[in-house]
Amino acid sequence: MRWSVIDSPIGDLSLAVDDDGLCCVRFGAVDLDPPVEPDAVPPGGLLAAAQEQLKAYFAGELTEFDLPLSVRGGSEFERAVWGQLQRIPYGEMQTYGDVAKAVGDPGAARAVGVACNHNPIPVIVPCHRVVGAGGKMVGFGGGIPRKRHLLELEARVSFETLWG
Repeated sequence: MRWSVIDSPIGDLSLAVDDDGLCCVRFGAVDLDPPVEPDAVPPGGLLAAAQEQLKAYFAGELTEFDLPLSVRGGSEFERAVWGQLQRIPYGEMQTYGDVAKAVGDPGAARAVGVACNHNPIPVIVPCHRVVGAGGKMVGFGGGIPRKRHLLELEARVSFETLWG
């Protein structure tokens, strides 16, 4: 894997790619030897593309990522949940129960929460768009303040796009 770190409005994000695509996003800078400096990647290539797309996303200029993903691991259920997360439109939310129904297991809302927590590519695979029943702000591996920031960003951009 090759790593890079990007400075973002929600703190450092560490990105990893393998030969097949983007395989990991982590909140905070990964501890590597030698250390990876934020934004220090050679131009061109997948790491640079991921950084550019994330910067555009945080600037409100990108609403859909176009990066090859390389997801290894995860149970069949987790992979189904991660696939469903990618179907939640930008600026919209679904409940854990909604996602459970969409993947064919209506009683599995808590398992959806676990799958969201195991999501190896948060932000790009938008687990932040999943909320508790009644829109309650619960659970997020990056912490509720980051989740709130991402949802507020998407709501603002969606509103501005709709209403100019």
